Amino acid sequence: MARYTGADCRRCRREKMKLFLKGSKCDGPKCPFESRPFPPGQHGRGRPKETEYLLQLREKQKARRVYGVLEKQFQRYYDEAVRKPGKTGEVLLQILESRLDNVVYRAGYAKSRDMGRQLVKHGHFLVNGKKVDIPSYRVTEHDVVEVREKSRELTPFIVAAGEAGSKVVPAWLEAIPSQLKILVHSLPARQVIDTQVQEQLIVELYSK
Repeated sequence: MARYTGADCRRCRREKMKLFLKGSKCDGPKCPFESRPFPPGQHGRGRPKETEYLLQLREKQKARRVYGVLEKQFQRYYDEAVRKPGKTGEVLLQILESRLDNVVYRAGYAKSRDMGRQLVKHGHFLVNGKKVDIPSYRVTEHDVVEVREKSRELTPFIVAAGEAGSKVVPAWLEAIPSQLKILVHSLPARQVIDTQVQEQLIVELYSK
């Protein structure tokens, strides 16, 4: 499966904001963005003319990088959002939020979405009692996500259970660390998605 293998911190610097791709490292003083809050490269400190197209492109790239989605898959998500009822940008974010790797991260069982993706790919989670090892699997209302019995003694899940309550879980999910379960109460509305993305700019970019 194709995926980005470069330095995550370069992506934060390119977007001129923290995307929190490295978990706890992003909150500490060792985060490269703290000392170099400008785009990487020879001309990183320059000020390119911020055209309308550039703003739209950067917003799309930001959303892709936050959720760890490659271009073709992001395009498919957008095409699906267009076909569904509702505001296209909000539906797009809802699709991205409902990915299983994001749900694992949001519930506090992974330090980052990359870590959530790895845990899912290694087959540590069940959805409604069935093993799912596809990070892009989309949860639906009333789904129950839980850690497999054989995986519960692994360090990441012991740590997650011990840090119960330290991470704010969005209202559309309910994490039960004592049972290593996640209850999906509903799909997220835009007002409960805290991703700093202006989805309307993405819609404008693809509408051209």
